Amino acid sequence: MSDHDVVIAGAGHNSLVTAAYLAKAGFSVLLVEARDVVGGDTATEELTLPGFLHDSCSTAHTVLQSSPMLRNDELGLGDYGLEYIAPDPVVHVPFPDGTSITQWRDLDRTCDEIARFSRADGNAFRTMMEDYAKVAEVFTAFRYTPIGFGPGIDERLANHPDGVRWQRIRRWSAAKVIFDHFEDQRSRAFMLWLAFMTLQPTQRSDTARLAYSLPFGRQRHSWIIPRGGSHALPAALARLIEEKGGTILTGRTVVDLVVESGRCVGVETDNGDVHRADKAVLSTIHVKHLVEMATPELWGDEYRFGADTWQAGVTMFAAHYATTEPPTFADGLAPVAAGVPTSVERLLRLEDEFGKSMVALDEPVLLCLCPTVADPSRAPDGQHTLKLIGFQPYDLPEGPEHWDELKTDVAAANLEHLRQYAPNLTDDTILATTLKSPLDLERMNAHNWHGSCHGGDMGPDQMAGLRPAPGWAQHRTPIPGLYQTGATTHPGGSVTAGPGRNAATVMLEDLGSSLEQAIAAT
Repeated sequence: MSDHDVVIAGAGHNSLVTAAYLAKAGFSVLLVEARDVVGGDTATEELTLPGFLHDSCSTAHTVLQSSPMLRNDELGLGDYGLEYIAPDPVVHVPFPDGTSITQWRDLDRTCDEIARFSRADGNAFRTMMEDYAKVAEVFTAFRYTPIGFGPGIDERLANHPDGVRWQRIRRWSAAKVIFDHFEDQRSRAFMLWLAFMTLQPTQRSDTARLAYSLPFGRQRHSWIIPRGGSHALPAALARLIEEKGGTILTGRTVVDLVVESGRCVGVETDNGDVHRADKAVLSTIHVKHLVEMATPELWGDEYRFGADTWQAGVTMFAAHYATTEPPTFADGLAPVAAGVPTSVERLLRLEDEFGKSMVALDEPVLLCLCPTVADPSRAPDGQHTLKLIGFQPYDLPEGPEHWDELKTDVAAANLEHLRQYAPNLTDDTILATTLKSPLDLERMNAHNWHGSCHGGDMGPDQMAGLRPAPGWAQHRTPIPGLYQTGATTHPGGSVTAGPGRNAATVMLEDLGSSLEQAIAAT
């Protein structure tokens, strides 16, 4: 016998979400986390100086706002300290010619911004937002339903008045949609940059929805951030779990699965401790590492094929700064979020550079985040945290270890490029710096395999029924008693709570309960 019904390997936000539903349903849970803090890629830490709270990976929780967990208040996380701030403006995108496009919470104002360059483009943006609003719930319902527990996306669309059109549209590339709808190069660059923010190549087929959903989500919810830092989400979940009798152990790395008579009954940690579960084990360990924790024959050919052929996809390079000022753009605008695409050509060339493992320092494509503009609680009075993100490959011709020599030059190039648009960010305004190359992101969190903070590429060959492996997308694994969640499972990466809630749905059904019972429980 064990002291816990369910043992969970990892305490990222998806593991915590699953654990919260299980705990509400009356199951005792134990989470075992390798890092000293919970949250995985939703952690917030003092990366530079004391008192400066930096989001070590994710900052915006925009997709999460459409999740039933938040939208329907299924877990009551507001009672556990979770609060969101929706900045206005949403995002500011400057261009080399001195012009810019700013997205505002007000749709009319955003359309007017775009219409300064082309009235047709302003109208196109409005039309795209209206068109996507008609089908947004179809895609949301698919995201928050485990594979096999409801209709597939094409079946859902077939039953929608506008669905037949979308069955074709969704197969196109984001670039095709944007080039078809917009005529001005600045409008195109703005839209391409937004569509790229889930780190999927915009020229690849099956990315068309991103040209709609990314602007739509930002328009509806802003570049929304949790008050106090990204960690406010896992902190609220942890409080709920512990209130319901759950236990969270940090600083314990799971190194092996305990399998007896072909069934997973627990996990072993690096200090030799064994944590056994009475009913089930849940893993958020990356699929590439998970398959190493049991003998090959237990996984079966299909699951091992999925792990063997797994691709990381686009990766990020992050520089964290403690500053005395926020980046300030033309007209004194100091937004929470800013983007630097430079041009359509530069954005499209970035995708080619990834394919060639090239690190290009000229005119880097950037995402600039300064959450302290809207949430001053994250830094000492009058000071700021700044995260400057570029997009660079993990694999280098010299090997990924070469990042340790290269990262200072890459950070300098990114900062210098930002200064062309925010010249107030001088050396005198920067108090401290911490750099995180794609290799560092992997070192920080083993789930960032090959530097991917989304668990891996989200192309059509690694999504829906193929994530993480053909035939194994229902959060169950080939080893009885072992379930899986996290960004390597449906619906993939970003802060969505989708993998966590979907895993809870499957596990609760298998354990003789249901998600509905968990939600109704007090």
